[in-house]
Amino acid sequence: MHLNLSPELQGNAAAEEAARIVGKCVHCGFCNASCPTYRLLGDELDGPRGRIYLMKGLLEGAPATAKTQLHLDRCLTCRACETACPSGVDYGRLLDTGRAVSSARVPRSWGGRLVRTLFRETLTRPRLFGALLRIGRALRPALPPRLREKVPLGTARSGSSPTPQAGRVAPAFSAQRRVLLLSGCVQPALSPGIHHATVRVLAALGIQAVTPPSAGCCGALRQHLDDPSGALAEARRNIDAWWPWIEPSAGGSAAKANGESSAMAAVVTPVEAIISNASGCGVQLRDYGHLLRQDPVYAARAARVAALARDIAQVVAPEAEALVKQLRPGTARLAFQSPCTLQHGQGIRGLVEGLLTRLGVELLPCADSHLCCGSAGTYSLLQPELSGELRSRKLAALQRGGPEAIVSANIGCITHLGYASAVPVQHWIEWVDARLTS
Repeated sequence: MHLNLSPELQGNAAAEEAARIVGKCVHCGFCNASCPTYRLLGDELDGPRGRIYLMKGLLEGAPATAKTQLHLDRCLTCRACETACPSGVDYGRLLDTGRAVSSARVPRSWGGRLVRTLFRETLTRPRLFGALLRIGRALRPALPPRLREKVPLGTARSGSSPTPQAGRVAPAFSAQRRVLLLSGCVQPALSPGIHHATVRVLAALGIQAVTPPSAGCCGALRQHLDDPSGALAEARRNIDAWWPWIEPSAGGSAAKANGESSAMAAVVTPVEAIISNASGCGVQLRDYGHLLRQDPVYAARAARVAALARDIAQVVAPEAEALVKQLRPGTARLAFQSPCTLQHGQGIRGLVEGLLTRLGVELLPCADSHLCCGSAGTYSLLQPELSGELRSRKLAALQRGGPEAIVSANIGCITHLGYASAVPVQHWIEWVDARLTS
């Protein structure tokens, strides 16, 4: 598909990249079969192929309309179309550019801008979000039904209660292996047990998890809420916080930042990976090198960080043999919901499922496991009707075999599914942690 950039966009690096991406599309339509919104609505413009045509027009200078913006907003950015595409169209990056051009030409309503600003400035600030969440839970019985759904209870049903062993703290030890662990933004308030479970499981494998306090939100929320410059700022902040742990020569600064003694600073070894236990954050970390490729100060560091980024499953799965020896014997019937950000965004398919099977889980099949559950970051807040229908379909598929629980790998999916699920929904690392013998 050939694209002639409009004069105003010529010389724009993002637009030129978008033109190259569009050029790969052979408009075969394989992508539509894997697109949740196309399957729901049956509208060509609500599928990847139709959206690519819309974005092609924007990049060539065609008039932008509110209707165009609506079709782009309805996209979940699940990237299932990328997995299905035989031509390697990088749809996610194309969509970022298309949405930016659309937003620049079609200003959102006052209410739309306000909502997106509120989400950006509250969800990305852990302390503020935590305080607002506590207030929301206190007022929850008096809230309208639609708003009440958006305030998770913090019960085992939503996966946010502590596991049976959540009171344990990983013992201090001098580990030969260290990793950085992204703390994230909403997860510490919504489900703190996930982070604690991750630290304990890693400790059981002889791996120390370090979380510098100045690192925080990965930037994904701002990236998808019309604030790409804010996303870059958050990426730079995280890189600055992590860099002393990546470069051994800066070990003293790292130890000080983490509250360690100066004596420990001398033995700090470089971390082997940067771990995320939220697959949505993992996609963003892996993209740091691309997002900051034109930044003369951060480009090289961002590429290094992206190369070190790992999902927690990529660290735990190779240690399955050692881990199984530390678990209480027993079996469980579980259903695994593979987040789009894990299987399509990061291309990690079958790893968690294989690990759970090796740990004694009877893993139940899930029809259409490649389709999105409807969470998609803030999508469930901005597109509640479509999101709710996708959740209903996903839960029907997950619960068909009668699982004891549903496990996932992303906080957004866990919270979204947990509200309506008939069985508990939690992170798979919490399930593993609850079965550690010590």
